[in-house]
Amino acid sequence: MEKMDNKTLYIKLFKSTFFLSMFTFGGGYVIVPLMEKKFVNELGWINEDEMLDLIALGQSSPGPIAVNTSILIGYRMAGVPGAMVTVLGTILPPLFIMTALAYIYIAVRDNAIVNNVLLGMQAGVAAIIVNVVYNMGKRIVVQKKIIPILVMIAALVAGIVYQVNILWLLLFSGIIGALTTIWKLTHEDNEVERK
Repeated sequence: MEKMDNKTLYIKLFKSTFFLSMFTFGGGYVIVPLMEKKFVNELGWINEDEMLDLIALGQSSPGPIAVNTSILIGYRMAGVPGAMVTVLGTILPPLFIMTALAYIYIAVRDNAIVNNVLLGMQAGVAAIIVNVVYNMGKRIVVQKKIIPILVMIAALVAGIVYQVNILWLLLFSGIIGALTTIWKLTHEDNEVERK
């Protein structure tokens, strides 16, 4: 990697993440391979193994993978200031685009054609969500495991009938899943010891 002063490094980090974010559509899983191409192949700042580690950390952290990975790359290259530069470079383009779209929406939201288009999009999204729920539920039922089926039914009833917050449903489901796994592993260990 070529030696450069901090100002040049910050400018290069900002420009790289800004342009990647500005011209990439499709979410974090599209931008991350482009980050790898830019920082590993073109600039040679990071090797492939380290980039895979940064992507894995970015994916496992809360928040958008593209932002997380850019923070890690910036930190790797220039510490905390580098992380701040890369996060700005990554979030500014979507911020500008979404702000412009919000103003356009406000200007045309009373238009009958726009309202019908949005209504059609809502129906399409609802259909996609129902399809995902159906397929996931079907996979659980096909496994014929009673505890996951009961958890699914309990979560569905609690969410729809009792309006339980989704965080409580996820926490409850996660605890049941963990306890079931622990019981299963303990039971398998006991079976192995008996043999």
